[in-house]
Amino acid sequence: MRSLAVFCGSSSGSRPEYAVAAAALGQAMAARKVRLVYGGGGVGLMGVVADAVLGGGGDVVGVLPVHLAGREVAHDGLADLRVVATMHERKALMAELADGFVALPGGLGTLEELFEVLTWKQLGLHDKPVGLLDVAGYYDGLASFLDVSVVEGFVGAKNRAAIVSDTDAGRLVDMVLERVERLG
Repeated sequence: MRSLAVFCGSSSGSRPEYAVAAAALGQAMAARKVRLVYGGGGVGLMGVVADAVLGGGGDVVGVLPVHLAGREVAHDGLADLRVVATMHERKALMAELADGFVALPGGLGTLEELFEVLTWKQLGLHDKPVGLLDVAGYYDGLASFLDVSVVEGFVGAKNRAAIVSDTDAGRLVDMVLERVERLG
């Protein structure tokens, strides 16, 4: 079974479209029998995507650092919730368990997780695909920033091209899975 790590907010954000997209992503993953690996919370977009995968009969692995168990309210419906000691262990385990990565809208933690796996990819520590679910233009500014970074010589064009993006959850999952299959 293929697995995708999903990075997203522990809040739902200010637009209802974010939760709709998180549910659509979870449904698309369950329909394609793709295991969700995520931060283990039952709140915000994390809870929405996990509930959608579970509701579609899919598998979910939550990875939650012990110090966040109370703050993020661990999802109580997970058969596989792994509590780790630190955020570093969380990210490393999520990366190890995943065949690829998808970022939904989220805050600093989501961006930090996204940029860490992109940096690891750039350094050759993995060759897993990375996708952005661009809901209501949420990642438009980030995409523009990365394009400027290429022009200014700080990000290689190959590294920029490694990030796939779509506004549709099903298409994005298919794009990421296609890259997973090509990498074998």
